[in-house]
Amino acid sequence: MVSDVQRAALSPETVLAQMKKNGVTHVVWLPDSETNWLFLIMQADPSLMLVGVNREGLAFSAASGLYAGGKTPLILIQNTGLMESGDSMRGWTIQMEVPVVLMVGYRGWTRHGVNKDTAATYTERFLNAFNITYYLVEEDADAERISIAFAEAKKTKRPVAVLVADEYHGFN
Repeated sequence: MVSDVQRAALSPETVLAQMKKNGVTHVVWLPDSETNWLFLIMQADPSLMLVGVNREGLAFSAASGLYAGGKTPLILIQNTGLMESGDSMRGWTIQMEVPVVLMVGYRGWTRHGVNKDTAATYTERFLNAFNITYYLVEEDADAERISIAFAEAKKTKRPVAVLVADEYHGFN
């Protein structure tokens, strides 16, 4: 049995490879310290355009505009910001049928079910309330779930979430 300490992490290189595999052209996000290593490799990749926002709710309108312009955006967001953005998600991506993947930092989540933060307690409940399909990704071995999320978003014309467990543990 693999302990939490020994568990493989989700590397930023693996996430970037999944983005490229699925044709992501733009990453819409609110910069934060948890995604520093991912930011550095995204910034160095000439095929990606990083679109920073100053409030998480603005990510949904920006992604919708990019999609309307023929681009493939991904929203990189923390669970607390996602919950604050519910109305923007509803109006800009659900109602307008924008197939976008939300890569959500699952702050406070633990694999043992004893959450360290109420943000984790409400994340899945929030997604369920909006009928948003989600996939949990903890380590590189789970990375194919990111592609599954892209396929689901395209098929349903709705946002689909990828919950990145342990707040981007491998990105620090």
